[in-house]
Amino acid sequence: MKRKFIALVLAAVWIAGASALIRAHHGNASLDTDKSVTLNGVVTEYLWSNPHVFLKIDVKDTSGEVRHWVIEAQNPIAQSNAGWSRSTFKPGDDVSIDIIPAKGTAPIGRFRGRIVINGVVFKP
Repeated sequence: MKRKFIALVLAAVWIAGASALIRAHHGNASLDTDKSVTLNGVVTEYLWSNPHVFLKIDVKDTSGEVRHWVIEAQNPIAQSNAGWSRSTFKPGDDVSIDIIPAKGTAPIGRFRGRIVINGVVFKP
């Protein structure tokens, strides 16, 4: 009986530790969560894949130079539940999207909210 109890406790500790590692993978440490940025650009690629969906867009900065942004979303199942599909974005689409940018100057971020595709507000 004592061995079963110890095994159960060890299993619970292991599960708790493993779940903490999984949660750390999806942390926001690299993002500036106090900031929201609206990007206006042109879709170059849309990757509907596991473990995350990605959108790549070209955005002209204030000096007119094009920056290649990569924006991360959740997995395809979560995005499907939010009304997205494999064909939500197409290369050449004009988009305006709100993102949480990365800390620093890297042109990467995570979807935050409003999405406008070719002048139409995306409403799933």
